[in-house]
Amino acid sequence: MILGCVLAGGQSSRFGSDKALAELHGHTLLARAVDALSGWCEHVVVVGRETAPAPCLPDWPAPGGGPLGGIAAALHLARDEGYEAVLTMGVDSLGLPDDLPDLLSPAPAYVESQPVVGLWPANAAAAIEAELTGSGRRSMLAFAAAIGARPVNLSQKPANINTPVDLAEVENRRDL
Repeated sequence: MILGCVLAGGQSSRFGSDKALAELHGHTLLARAVDALSGWCEHVVVVGRETAPAPCLPDWPAPGGGPLGGIAAALHLARDEGYEAVLTMGVDSLGLPDDLPDLLSPAPAYVESQPVVGLWPANAAAAIEAELTGSGRRSMLAFAAAIGARPVNLSQKPANINTPVDLAEVENRRDL
């Protein structure tokens, strides 16, 4: 079983407002991310928010942990609930291929252009704890390297929305 995890706890500082609630073609980015993961995963959670269209978890070990804190929360839940792996994506990751889980299997693996999009084994919870509580770099790539995750290069680079201009550009794409 795979647990889906939407990483939605960012500050949206470059966006200027709550990016998760920005709309694309009449749906919030948050709802789009939950829907995408629902097609691939048995259960979906949203990390870093108090309200969402799916159950919410706080970052681990404390709020404001960035992507690693969000993934850590999901890995803890996955480990405790008997999931094999966690499929993660940012609230702003759009245009992911329909066969994403197959492309990332076997775990651990991540999308090279967006390391927050990844398939992480539930037993990586201890490794991410070490990354978050140690004196290292606290980076996605350091965590990925620590567990031997392989980067996957997608044939079409997914959209990554960081600014209102990025959102406006994506509005014109017909494939999203």
